Amino acid sequence: MTKNYFEVIRPGINATFQDLGRKNLYHIGIPFSGAMDKRNYLLANELAGNKVNSPVIEFAYQGPLLKFIGEKINFTITGDVKFKIIKKNKEEDGNCYQNYKLEDGDHLDIISTYNSVYGYLAISGNYDVQLQWNSCSINTKAQIGSNNGKILEKKQKIIITETHSHESKKKLDHLNSKIENIRVIKGTNYNYFSENSKKIFFNEEFTVTKLTDRMGMRLKGAKIENIVDTNIKSEGIVKGVIQVPTDGNPIVMLSDHGTIGGYPKIGVVISSDYDKLVQLPPGSKIKFKEVELSDAELLFKLYQMETKNIISKIK
Repeated sequence: MTKNYFEVIRPGINATFQDLGRKNLYHIGIPFSGAMDKRNYLLANELAGNKVNSPVIEFAYQGPLLKFIGEKINFTITGDVKFKIIKKNKEEDGNCYQNYKLEDGDHLDIISTYNSVYGYLAISGNYDVQLQWNSCSINTKAQIGSNNGKILEKKQKIIITETHSHESKKKLDHLNSKIENIRVIKGTNYNYFSENSKKIFFNEEFTVTKLTDRMGMRLKGAKIENIVDTNIKSEGIVKGVIQVPTDGNPIVMLSDHGTIGGYPKIGVVISSDYDKLVQLPPGSKIKFKEVELSDAELLFKLYQMETKNIISKIK
């Protein structure tokens, strides 16, 4: 039996193995991590015919250039991504949310994301990756997860196991929708900020800066004034928390965030808007809208129902 693997010709930008992440480890300083855009992660595995929590390759902005060695295998890419399949010097432009076949010697060139940040590569099989706390997800800041907690590297071999080729081509007509406002609930330190700053937070635009990665998203805009204390005793934080440091520019904590923090928290991004938030590239404009906790819970249930409905349309 031929050994199946990818050879990394170009690693791309921040390409890592991800799944749904880790649970219940905050008490030892380990965040969830996992795929940044959960919906596109789930769609990638469904299109590839995989189990729900199977490892995928997540990439930011530019993906890897991979050479496939072995028996034929199907793959799919989700997100807003430009990519090509190169077969014996013949190039074919690929479409996201559709299965394609790779054969021995073929190249897959994931060129770039389009007006977004993250894309996902799933294969009809499993990557040979190590699990840590029941997850392959890589957190490069803490160097935990598969691949020794590191991004993909040039000339690396990615071994593929348990392949299952699908002769029928799966496809989904899907458009990643945009959102006018990012909805938030009030943070635990909401009253640390002046009334004028609260109005600024919910009425003016903020810009996503280049100082953004899987750990956090730094924003820039009108200064948010703290009238109580610019620092607090470090306490637990969760994904989506919006902290305001001394410079008055908010920072949104993302999937690889630290589990404690000492900056006051003005708000928390609701779970149903998180996928769209993380796909905003530097230079994007953000406006925040306040919702109540009960609304956030309902919106998350609707998000889950919508995701199931999209999956049901895969043919």
